[in-house]
Amino acid sequence: MNDNDVNPLKLVTKLGLNRRQFFAATTGMAAAVTLTGAAAKAATGAEGTANGALIPAPRRGIILYTVRDAVGRDPLTSPYASGFKEVLTELSSIGYRQIEFAGFRQHANAEGGADLNTVAGATQLRAWLDELGLEAEGNHGSIPSSITDTTIAQFDAACEIANILGMGHIGTGSDPTGSAYVADWELAAERWNFFGERAARHGLKLYTHNHDIAYSFLLDSGPLDVQGRPTRSSGIRRLEHFLANTDPKYVYLEMDIYWAHVAQYKHKSYTAPDGSTIESIFDPAAVVAAQTKRFPLFHAKDGKLDPSQSNGYVMAPFGQGDIDYSTFLRRVGAKGSHNPMWEMDTAPGGTANPGQSLELAKVSYANMAALRG
Repeated sequence: MNDNDVNPLKLVTKLGLNRRQFFAATTGMAAAVTLTGAAAKAATGAEGTANGALIPAPRRGIILYTVRDAVGRDPLTSPYASGFKEVLTELSSIGYRQIEFAGFRQHANAEGGADLNTVAGATQLRAWLDELGLEAEGNHGSIPSSITDTTIAQFDAACEIANILGMGHIGTGSDPTGSAYVADWELAAERWNFFGERAARHGLKLYTHNHDIAYSFLLDSGPLDVQGRPTRSSGIRRLEHFLANTDPKYVYLEMDIYWAHVAQYKHKSYTAPDGSTIESIFDPAAVVAAQTKRFPLFHAKDGKLDPSQSNGYVMAPFGQGDIDYSTFLRRVGAKGSHNPMWEMDTAPGGTANPGQSLELAKVSYANMAALRG
């Protein structure tokens, strides 16, 4: 027997596997989850018996940005769960089964050290995930802003970390570009097509996360300004143009459902090429339903209507807002065909309430589990 036969990493190469495929083959099945508390009551209620859970137990996820205060705090000075291992343990006990990362840094005093964005760090994280019955689904990292030998190598390294963690996706929390102009979105589409194809070589789906501005109207029509840029719109929204100009085999989206509803509230009209104002109301679910396979991930972020705010909504724990998730999820495809990650940017309670984000994680999980339709 030669060295390649006994070295696991060399064996991966010899068999033509990537690390994600290799580790997936050695991962055990997650434990079944039993509904308790508010979720159990809702599941047995008159409405709760219809058609079963809209978000199946294995698909209930959370992005760690929601509990970033817990991940980042010092375990030596806090009685609360601190650092990746303790926070993942807490989330698993609540019932979550999918994890979306928001980077791989934690407090230096937490087990594993400050930076786990290395082969050794990712291997340690993967061991904790497997032990706890958790599945890493994606990460809000960064996509290179240019295509060079250096950025390609950096992206390949990020894909290698994703494969060690067993992810199916790799992505970013930013829009492809913050520009309103069609030329910039065309350049972004070219770059994302390139890195999307690169991600596919690693067995990964490349995804972008949206904010409301990405569903505003693209400036793609004349007259031109003094810099030669269009000042009016044909009525297509920025991300609609992006979808139309990227390869569906290589480029995917994670719809943040809260920000999509903010877009529905804010971006209702555009100035047409002839100068007239045209009303066009955004329908988030219709965008997904039209090509549902391009939206493998959601941010299941809830919000309460508040017209006094410029966004029209204020973030809330899942199930305590006014976004009709029951209707939305029934409209966007078969149950279990998407991966909803609960997110609430405002979950951390600061020094006044250091346990708040994990407490809200319990509330939100129960309401995700209780959702029926």
